[in-house]
Amino acid sequence: MARYGMVIDTRRCVGCMDCVVACQDREPRARGVQPRLDRVRHEREVPDAAHRDPDERCNQCDDPPCVTCCPTGASHVEEFGALVLVTHEECIGCKACLASCPYDARFIHPEGYADKCTFCVHRLTHGLDPACVAVCPTHCMHFGTSTTQQRGEHVARVAPALRAAAGGGTKPRIFYLT
Repeated sequence: MARYGMVIDTRRCVGCMDCVVACQDREPRARGVQPRLDRVRHEREVPDAAHRDPDERCNQCDDPPCVTCCPTGASHVEEFGALVLVTHEECIGCKACLASCPYDARFIHPEGYADKCTFCVHRLTHGLDPACVAVCPTHCMHFGTSTTQQRGEHVARVAPALRAAAGGGTKPRIFYLT
């Protein structure tokens, strides 16, 4: 099974927020909602200071605690790309998945169900990159299947890098190069 992953080179990110605008413009569920992706933090107050631009997008974990804690099965791993998704009609809004996510990547949609980044699954099924990747002017985000992830893991070992909260045992598939 192909597993999608992403490598984000924070050294190339200029903080333009095009990824956030693209998320809200191209992701139908995000219109008028403030997904966690919007809360990208930039710590560049001092020139040349070490910085990290973490965001709170879903890390599409290999071992997602949000899935195992869901009492209805609304949070699940989809066979297509091994993506962690939510079936909105089955979600009862109990917030167990919000509490279990170490990345604070979930939110309650105004209609009452848990929601999150889907890596733009509606675009992936048509062979397109997620909207955030497609619009990035600095090309600091790289997206693909397991092969991309393996390259990202290799790059992460060779270059100074941070893998988002890897110590939590969730095996996230987003790598941050710093």
